[in-house]
Amino acid sequence: MTTLSERILGAPEGSYVDCQVDRAYVHDGTGVLALEAWNAMQARMLARNDRCYVLFDHIVPANNSVTAGLQAELRRFAREQGLPFTDVGEGVCHQVMGEGIALPGEVVVGADSHTCTLGAFGAFATGVGATDMAAIWADGGTWFRVPESIGVFLSGSLAGPAEAKDLALTYVSRLSMDGATYKALEFVGDGVSSLSMDSRMTLSNLAVETGAKAGLFYADKETCAYLREFGHSAGLQVPGECRYERTLDIDMADVVPVVAVPPRVDTVRPVEDVAGIPLDQVFLGTCTNGRYADLERFARVVRGKKVRVRTLVAPASRRVLSRAAGTGVLSWLVAAGCTILPPGCGPCLGAHQGVLGEGEVCLSTANRNFRNRMGVGGEIYLASPATAAASALSGAIAVPGVQG
Repeated sequence: MTTLSERILGAPEGSYVDCQVDRAYVHDGTGVLALEAWNAMQARMLARNDRCYVLFDHIVPANNSVTAGLQAELRRFAREQGLPFTDVGEGVCHQVMGEGIALPGEVVVGADSHTCTLGAFGAFATGVGATDMAAIWADGGTWFRVPESIGVFLSGSLAGPAEAKDLALTYVSRLSMDGATYKALEFVGDGVSSLSMDSRMTLSNLAVETGAKAGLFYADKETCAYLREFGHSAGLQVPGECRYERTLDIDMADVVPVVAVPPRVDTVRPVEDVAGIPLDQVFLGTCTNGRYADLERFARVVRGKKVRVRTLVAPASRRVLSRAAGTGVLSWLVAAGCTILPPGCGPCLGAHQGVLGEGEVCLSTANRNFRNRMGVGGEIYLASPATAAASALSGAIAVPGVQG
């Protein structure tokens, strides 16, 4: 039997393949660079304009006139080419593509490294450069070296306050930030059935933080049920006996709440080991943890209380925002003193809406805590929504379920 990457790409690991791309997307940042490459190529018509998406999420609303001008040019291009397009407030590109667009068995490329998020749906989803994207616009296809695969075997189920983010940081710490370079992570095992699609997207999202090319789940009953909500009838992908380059075994019952200590995603410690570190900001959101279930868990912790540090919340999409408004989750967050940002990336990349000052400390549910990412001289601790909620109430890093 073959790995899921080999099935989708149609060749054994190590082979070089040319393949057609089923979905290709850019955001407002990388789209500008792809358009520059497109113009340099003197290209005119896209090969498949119905399968190429432009999704604004990184710096929207625009933070200055230069950004606004570049975005206006990209908007015009999208209109002229007839591309599927989402503008300010529609949400993070990976989340929008995960709301009934990316499907099992597809080859999905995005001009952003966290495109691997969509491997949660049984797609081979990976990031590409802006020049590669311009070529894909023109030709409709690209080439890959079929990656070797690492099997991440999950058993048991998460217990207590541990969440999918804790599991994701745990596997990143065990593989290290370059331990899976150009590999595909396959999440398999009996424990997978206990994970929601939101949880799977979180796990796939952090695959690139190990250097991986992709992070895939096989489409199962949970996947099919989720996609039915969007009108799709998807088939199952049944895993077989595969030859993995190596394996990683994780009993999810052993996972505890953790944080990634700056400036590395793989420097992970139990929350209790760093509890008490004062915070200047808490950020809930991003393509890692800005989904409805994340907002709801956070809101249930802070409901009826007041946060003690500035707390920013960015829903991952308008669909998430709308649901949170309809269920009361949004009002709980506002009443607790949280500030609601437009659906999108928010301060994750350090461009606007929550940039850190020199010496400030943020606890974030995002996926990267590199030095200066959210502001020059700022420090970022990565954690789950439950840990973020407890910490927002405390004003310092706090163990979820234990509030002072």
